[in-house]
Amino acid sequence: MAQEVRGVIAPGKNEPVRVDTIVVPDPWPGEAVVRVQACGVCHTDLHYKQGGISDDFPFLLGHEAAGVVESVGEGVTDVEPGDFVVLNWRAVCGNCRACLRGRPWYCFNTHNAKQKMTLTDGTELSPALGIGAFAEKTLVAAGQCTKVDPSVSPQVAGLLGCGVMAGIGAAINTGGVGRGDSVAVIGCGGVGDAAVAGANLAGAARIIAVDIDDRKLATAREMGATHTVNSRQRDAVEAIRELTGGFGADVVIEAVGRPETYEQAFYARDLAGTVVLVGVPTPEMKLELPLLDVFGRGGSLKSSWYGDCLPSRDFPMLIDLHLQGRLPLDKFVTETIELDAVEKAFERMHHGDVLRSVVVL
Repeated sequence: MAQEVRGVIAPGKNEPVRVDTIVVPDPWPGEAVVRVQACGVCHTDLHYKQGGISDDFPFLLGHEAAGVVESVGEGVTDVEPGDFVVLNWRAVCGNCRACLRGRPWYCFNTHNAKQKMTLTDGTELSPALGIGAFAEKTLVAAGQCTKVDPSVSPQVAGLLGCGVMAGIGAAINTGGVGRGDSVAVIGCGGVGDAAVAGANLAGAARIIAVDIDDRKLATAREMGATHTVNSRQRDAVEAIRELTGGFGADVVIEAVGRPETYEQAFYARDLAGTVVLVGVPTPEMKLELPLLDVFGRGGSLKSSWYGDCLPSRDFPMLIDLHLQGRLPLDKFVTETIELDAVEKAFERMHHGDVLRSVVVL
């Protein structure tokens, strides 16, 4: 039987979000209903509100979440009611050309629940990234549920659902950071700080955090940065080279998503080094680089999709590392809030006052 719950709706472009009543249907085959316990306020949710993702309003916001499976549809075997799960927005299909080549983290046919959640008047909702977890309960594809150790705090676990996984994965999975490497991270918001934490976890010898905000640089230090550079005060490329013997970093992670900072990343890497783009650009942005420099500097220019993660592999591992005290996921949580405080959380995010606000239900 369908259930009515509270959820946060973005009714139209740049309109204030509101808490409304959401109708959550019983799960069909391959689907699951999850009772949400915590959901981080991610910049992607703000993009949805601003119309930067699509114009398919109204949106049911929220996607960086953890909770407990309440019910599952026919044929679901990987999770069952009572399982504590982190929600992911890339349910692997297992049958596309990437999956069949043994690269499921690149799955080209990820999927969501087939049914739609609605308002009480029948208006269909578009769930953010196929999840819609600023709600007491949500309907997802069962493959979007990744079972993890239930002893972890939900507000910590949910962060792996998007931003933290994107940053850690950009360092470890996409960038291939290894023991003794030098790493520079440009942009120290939630994703950038997660990249710093990932580089530290991988054993990088030198981790250089770059930002224009000293508050963010201080947080990057807490995540494992060995050096910080305020690029308002000095040239980021020169500073990174100076800190790496004049050569540049082995891996440079761009976590801003702007042409100017990508160019900095390109020239701040060592010869044959790697640039990883994990910051999300907007459609109108263009990049111009001398092709001779692209050829002459060698190495790799990569984009990181969701940290190139495989949720079934990476989420449980990272939760275990956190529980062992080796990955400080709790440091990403600046504040916990209620559903009706999401609009204010967007304002604080815009002003750079928080690393993560987390809705606790």
